[in-house]
Amino acid sequence: MLVATLFMIALTLLVAVPIGIFSAVYLNEYAKQGRLVSIIRFSIECLSGIPSIIYGLFGMLFFVTYLKFNYSVLAGVLTVAIILLPIIIRTTEEALKTVPIAYREGSLALGATKLETIMKLVVPNALPGILTAVVLSVGRIIGESAALILTAGTVARVPQSLFESASTLTVKAYVVAKEEGNIEMACAIGVVIIIIVL
Repeated sequence: MLVATLFMIALTLLVAVPIGIFSAVYLNEYAKQGRLVSIIRFSIECLSGIPSIIYGLFGMLFFVTYLKFNYSVLAGVLTVAIILLPIIIRTTEEALKTVPIAYREGSLALGATKLETIMKLVVPNALPGILTAVVLSVGRIIGESAALILTAGTVARVPQSLFESASTLTVKAYVVAKEEGNIEMACAIGVVIIIIVL
């Protein structure tokens, strides 16, 4: 379960972080500010408030049933990545907004292209905020149980491939506490989860 949890963290970050950062850069640096961008931002805010069980039901219907991934690590990773996107996009966008406009103007005045300005100046200066988004995402991945029960399953084993079912520590803690009534084991798992987050 520990291996499955770390596997889930790594793969989910690999999927969600690049998409989230590129989306935030696009919204903040390239998109023409107007009604459409306001609607997109409002939608992102709304998505961050949806309970994870709803994402889990979506993941079960789309990834598990429609795409026929069955209960698998891949279905769990994609579902949790969707959960993380609003967090990563909003936090990264706020970090990008803290970089002074004078930095951008100075870079462009010295002959750098917009892409060079963003990659070599804006993103490095916003890196602390982006890392905050990643750390928050790790905590969210580890704490996720409802969506993973419905997509990755509850089989306690080391996954050999992306298409095998696996249980994370949080899912196991839920199963142990709810179905077996073993609160002592659930608390022990909780301590391990806290150590991983720290």
